Amino acid sequence: MMDDLRPSGESGDEGFLRHAGRSFLVSIYAALRSLKLYPVENATVQHALDELQQSAGILFAREPAIEIRMAGDFLFVNGVRLRLELDNYASFSHIQGLLRAFDVGTMDVHEGMERREWQAFLSILIALTGEGDPESRFAALQARLEGAGVTSIELRPTAAGEGDEREAREVAKRTYSHGVAVTKEAVNSVRMGRAPNIKRVKRTVQMIVDQVLTNETSLLGLTALRDYDEYTFTHSVNVAIFAVALGRKIGLSKLQLFDLGLTALLHDIGKARLPIEILNKVDGLTEAEWRILQSHTWRGGLTMFGLRGYDEIPYRSILVAHEHHMRVDLTGYPRPIRPRTLGLFSRLVAVADGYDAATSRRSYQTTPIEPDEVLREMWTNPRRGYDQLVVKALINLLGIYPVGSCVILDTFEVAFVTAANPDAGLLARPTVTIVTNDSGATLPPPGQTVDLATRGEDGAFLRSIVKVTNGERFGVSIEAYVT
Repeated sequence: MMDDLRPSGESGDEGFLRHAGRSFLVSIYAALRSLKLYPVENATVQHALDELQQSAGILFAREPAIEIRMAGDFLFVNGVRLRLELDNYASFSHIQGLLRAFDVGTMDVHEGMERREWQAFLSILIALTGEGDPESRFAALQARLEGAGVTSIELRPTAAGEGDEREAREVAKRTYSHGVAVTKEAVNSVRMGRAPNIKRVKRTVQMIVDQVLTNETSLLGLTALRDYDEYTFTHSVNVAIFAVALGRKIGLSKLQLFDLGLTALLHDIGKARLPIEILNKVDGLTEAEWRILQSHTWRGGLTMFGLRGYDEIPYRSILVAHEHHMRVDLTGYPRPIRPRTLGLFSRLVAVADGYDAATSRRSYQTTPIEPDEVLREMWTNPRRGYDQLVVKALINLLGIYPVGSCVILDTFEVAFVTAANPDAGLLARPTVTIVTNDSGATLPPPGQTVDLATRGEDGAFLRSIVKVTNGERFGVSIEAYVT
């Protein structure tokens, strides 16, 4: 399966930032080494500074500023995590060591950064290395940069960077919980025969889109916290998050993502028209009850059509409510009267809906299927009726081991997957949070976050996934390490 699931390529902006950001950091490292070994006038130093200025210029051609941020063991350039590999191990490790040595969490380089400023900045770093403790070095570095007229670099201490990370996670949690509350309010309004507050729903969708664009990893991580008692509402929010993230993956515009998010959040609105006892029935449905359940698609379409006043609901939302269970070969429900081709939004929402439903506990499915098994089934079983290109995009988004998967490592540690690997060739090497150590002892939250793509000095991966397991077997749950 892994060989068949390699994506054709990264999204344009992320691919550019990952490549250009890597070159930029390698250029900083090369200039630092040259300044350590030779006097400033040396041709090697001058060439290294030229290369650094050029690599920064490539980024500035597409970005208004360059942000280098360190979070844990990871380096980010303008929000895109850079991959630590054997060929850049020395440069990345050296830069991470310097940032820690000076207590720098974030470094912003502003457009207009001059070559002389690079020379001054790097020379000051070299001169101050080893003097005092990190906090005093940070203060000294700030003072020396100001004295040297280096105005295009802004430094923030590590504590501020960590605070930003914590705040980002908190914003993601608030967005998620707000989405669940607004969805519950909308569904209950329809159930009671009232029109839902569409403006409030739209504001919620805008929050979700903004979070996917700026903080996708944190928001996707929250989809693993599936609430059994609030399934109807958390499912709708999860489908919206997955659909918007998929839409971003395939290059939809922000306006298209908004329409897609609104469509996905309300895709199951027709269930508000069904009897509660059928929706919550634990044992199997009778033929008559199954027909009633299937009617939620056309009932949803009619409900959405009734909200069309003042263009509050996009036309595609009506189609998706009606089509999301039809399957691409039209063998699903409701059966169409004449041949048709499912729209892109319907195919995206169908995949997001199918994945979240299969991995969740519900009244009639108390044991969810492991995420990797769900992806494998969606990919290999054509009878499921999913668009295979969209399924492939989902696998590229979530990785072969999706967020929330509990895994056993070859180091005998147990971990939860917390972020997919953005590198197309390393889908089987996500970021994980270790929750039990090699002796079986449970680690207190937040656990230990590690990147499974990290290699040792010999070039071998430090950790690898052996198998997927169920966290309950080890007495751990992802909720304790994500919330």
